[in-house]
Amino acid sequence: MKSIFHFLLATFSSKSRTFAAVMSISIELKNLTTGYKVKGGEKVIAQGLNATLNSGEMVCLLGPNGAGKSTLLRTLGGFQPALGGMVTMMGRDLKNFQSKELARVVSVVLTDNSGIKNMTAEEVVAMGRAPYTGFWGKLAQKDRDVVKKCMNWVGIEPLAQRPMQTLSDGERQKVMIAKSIAQETPIILLDEPTAYLDYPSKIAMMLLLHRLAKALKKTIFMSTHDLEHALQVADQVWLLDPTLGLTAGLPEDLSIDGSIERYFAKENMTYDRETCSFSISHDTAREVVVQGEDSLQYRLFCKALARNGIKAVRSAEDTQASTTVTIRVPGDGTYRMLENGHESIKVDKIAHLLGMIVPAITKHQISAIREKADMTPYE
Repeated sequence: MKSIFHFLLATFSSKSRTFAAVMSISIELKNLTTGYKVKGGEKVIAQGLNATLNSGEMVCLLGPNGAGKSTLLRTLGGFQPALGGMVTMMGRDLKNFQSKELARVVSVVLTDNSGIKNMTAEEVVAMGRAPYTGFWGKLAQKDRDVVKKCMNWVGIEPLAQRPMQTLSDGERQKVMIAKSIAQETPIILLDEPTAYLDYPSKIAMMLLLHRLAKALKKTIFMSTHDLEHALQVADQVWLLDPTLGLTAGLPEDLSIDGSIERYFAKENMTYDRETCSFSISHDTAREVVVQGEDSLQYRLFCKALARNGIKAVRSAEDTQASTTVTIRVPGDGTYRMLENGHESIKVDKIAHLLGMIVPAITKHQISAIREKADMTPYE
């Protein structure tokens, strides 16, 4: 037994060393303060930031507007100096990099790409090869192959000869992401890369970036407001808030310890720790008895009621409201309304019943409100 234990311990230690080597630290923040130099002093945006980014990981930076996400990305990209603390990149102080050196270590995509005109999409992606093409910027065959491959990865090959000004915001964003990948740096920083993309494209892009981080051992660090997508795809999330500061970790760990709720849960929002997702909690002013087995039909019907300010309860004992109206969802594809025990409506769509039930349930309350307020109805 002892020998088996030693074997397992040795194996685990060996795998741990391998994991540590693969997941080497690419960026480290040490008591970092971000902000701007202003006339007469400094404008501090965030301070006391401590965290690490590892190779082979896609990390999402989350936080409300004004938290300092873009400022942090610009600081890490070398576009503006830190006000305090230190950023080390690949084990070296960021301040010690020359711009040409930095271009081979980190590529950056910021939100504003609207100023690029009179260049084709392919020419813009090819700009990512600038750190490797020498003084004249002449592309070798290897460079052209990289450009083509990156455009194919991002799905923009059909746009290759299109001028940038003719592309939609989402298409331009994809071009800039392809350019950053073509730069072949170990670190890619992206500010809201999915901001202009449609829903399927958002998912596809985040999954692509995650695969690239894994397959090419890159560090991909992106800010986003797509909270639920980030919690499902990212290896790590950084939560940044002006009051709460910076908290970093696996989405699951931050769900378990309550950090996600602490940073994002607001009134009328409910967070499900198990699924790492938020749902909207509607205010309800009325109740109605809804009978039926727990099924997709039943749950979605109750959801539709809640959106209209009506809470579904299981039985008359669960409500103080009038029970003259009862809804049945038998699970056979129909929705039925009973008034005083007699079935008055039977339909096969929630929309059909909702258009009838909401007035039926609320007519007495509306009358009472009008009488109390001495209102005259239009009808």
